[in-house]
Amino acid sequence: MIDYTPLWNTLKERNITQYHLIKSGIDNKTLDALKKNKNVTLLTVEKLCKIIGCTPNDIVEFKD
Repeated sequence: MIDYTPLWNTLKERNITQYHLIKSGIDNKTLDALKKNKNVTLLTVEKLCKIIGCTPNDIVEFKD
């Protein structure tokens, strides 16, 4: 199962708001999917990494 808890922790650590993500090109629908641990594209993961300045390991983890 995909878990995006690391994303929210990384945002908090770096003082990046959801508003900043929206202004940087991540839409509300995508943020909702992330909150619900639903699938998003690798392009979205790449965008998030560029905005936040992190690696995919900082925003997603896989659980059994």
